[in-house]
Amino acid sequence: MSDAAQPTAAEVRAAAEAVKTALDRHLAAVEGRSGEDDPGVYEAFNELAAAAEAYDELLYDTYDEVTPFEIPAAEDDLPPYAGPAEPNALSVLIRRDYAVVEPQRLLAQAQRVADLEADTEAGELSGAEEVGGSVHAALGVVFGEFEPDEIASRHKEFGLEEGDSTLWVTAADDTPEPGEWLQTPFDAVDPQRVVCRFDVSAVFDEELDDGLDLVGEPDLEDDLEPLDSER
Repeated sequence: MSDAAQPTAAEVRAAAEAVKTALDRHLAAVEGRSGEDDPGVYEAFNELAAAAEAYDELLYDTYDEVTPFEIPAAEDDLPPYAGPAEPNALSVLIRRDYAVVEPQRLLAQAQRVADLEADTEAGELSGAEEVGGSVHAALGVVFGEFEPDEIASRHKEFGLEEGDSTLWVTAADDTPEPGEWLQTPFDAVDPQRVVCRFDVSAVFDEELDDGLDLVGEPDLEDDLEPLDSER
């Protein structure tokens, strides 16, 4: 930000006063709530979140300081829950992002899985060179062999680095017909039926050991552990 666009001290002070006002309104809404999903509380929460974010930005731009407040913006976009009080069914939507940071590790582990499949039918990936030489093929082997939760817990063994992840639990009236949503699994999500969600992101979570040297960490590159290829 240029010097000409820098906020003034008065603007920072006004933003701080806006946070105080929003806090008072939020507390009053909570104290006078009419029920679990009172729209007044939801509105006051959003106002408080917006005021806190504006103050935080002005404080940083002017004084290079931050507040201890942490309000995940992703959840602020969700409307109040409007689904059934007693859902008959539910859907769990999960997305996990990974970066392929060690392709050779991924290729080696995929090759081990392929080599264990001695009875693979002709034409399928087994110990062929395409497994050990193609990241695309290696990903297919690894994700086809191991459950997503196991890959999440052992991602470093596969040469992967975790990115953002999110899990949404949504309520439904009935279980969908088999095969009904498989082509577009995430297109029919109704935000008003989200019961709860859990987000993991570097935007919200700072690494506590940033800048520290880890002593005694094993060199996994030189010592790959054999994989248990059974599900």
